[in-house]
Amino acid sequence: MTHRYDAVIVGAGPAGSTCALRLSRAGANVLLVDRARFPRDKPCGGAVTRRAALNLPCDVSPVVEDVVTVADLVGADGTLRARESTAPIAYMTQRLRLDHYLVEQAAAAGVDVRDGVGRVTLDGPATTAVIDGERYHADVLIGADGANGTAAQSLRLGEIRATGIALEGNLPRTAADVSRYEGRAVVDFGVMRGGYGWIFPKADHINVGVGGWLSQGTQLRGCLEQFCRRYGLPFDRLESIRGHRLPMKVPRATVARGRTCVIGDAAGLVDPLTGDGMYECFVSAELAMQQTIAVLNGDASDLHAYQDSLDRRLRSHHWASWVLKRAFDRFPQTTYRVATSPQVWSVIRDLLTGELPDFESAAGRRLPLRLIGTLAARAKAASEPTLALERS
Repeated sequence: MTHRYDAVIVGAGPAGSTCALRLSRAGANVLLVDRARFPRDKPCGGAVTRRAALNLPCDVSPVVEDVVTVADLVGADGTLRARESTAPIAYMTQRLRLDHYLVEQAAAAGVDVRDGVGRVTLDGPATTAVIDGERYHADVLIGADGANGTAAQSLRLGEIRATGIALEGNLPRTAADVSRYEGRAVVDFGVMRGGYGWIFPKADHINVGVGGWLSQGTQLRGCLEQFCRRYGLPFDRLESIRGHRLPMKVPRATVARGRTCVIGDAAGLVDPLTGDGMYECFVSAELAMQQTIAVLNGDASDLHAYQDSLDRRLRSHHWASWVLKRAFDRFPQTTYRVATSPQVWSVIRDLLTGELPDFESAAGRRLPLRLIGTLAARAKAASEPTLALERS
């Protein structure tokens, strides 16, 4: 027996759940499946920038544990520059709570949610999923199973340009006085070359982590321990220490073919500078929903327009992130001083808070960023290579 749906979405993380939620609200019959049983945790710093939150189809305040309005930005030489914002920079949550909440919102909107499923096999050309031996046919098939999922490979979509890696853990408030981090986030660029360390406040703990390139994976635990010592935090009291991959796609990588597509981390949409993927997952979910509805309404024959709209939406944002990333890798201290200057910080702040929709909207405020562009160009041409981009 073959079951029929308008759309089948594989993966019930933030991208899959919000896409399913939007589709159901638009009148589509949606099946959302995930191999995990919810609630389930996922390695992640748990920061949702205000820019990302503005692209959500629902209010997430029920799962917000802290609101960050101050960023303590630390350079390679230990210099600290506190940068403030009147609007929230990021909402702090936990993936255990956020993902479960979004799944619940999708179910409440009428999505058929199946978690804890077994084997999932995808047939892209036939837009069919075989789940635990049962066949499910859909007009549209969407892969949203994250960085470690198999949907992109099964659908022959996505191509990864580079892969980052991060290691993080939680320090309970009972283990140390962490009240000084309430309402503020620490981002320290002196932890490891090409990466950074972070401290994010939560309700009953702080999340502490470090991230860099894939080849630095064997160094991460030592870097995390050193980072904790630097801030007087007891490394041996960290709980739930785990690592995760950060996939970054090549420009114009194919993310849609026929009536199939991939969204979020499954599409490799992680920001190359910050390692964050929340904004990209919510944007890709909405754009995939829009094109799916066009297909269901007979206004389009396939999802190709999703590819174009996603490239347009993220092009300037990811270009700017790669420019900054290259400059930080080669000239970390100079780039830090420029990036934390009042002129450049005002642009970064307004991008994070959503006051600026994209880098191109910075208009007259782009002059200070030209220096970073020059640094990046010099880094690319330098005889001493920067930390190489690494394929997964």
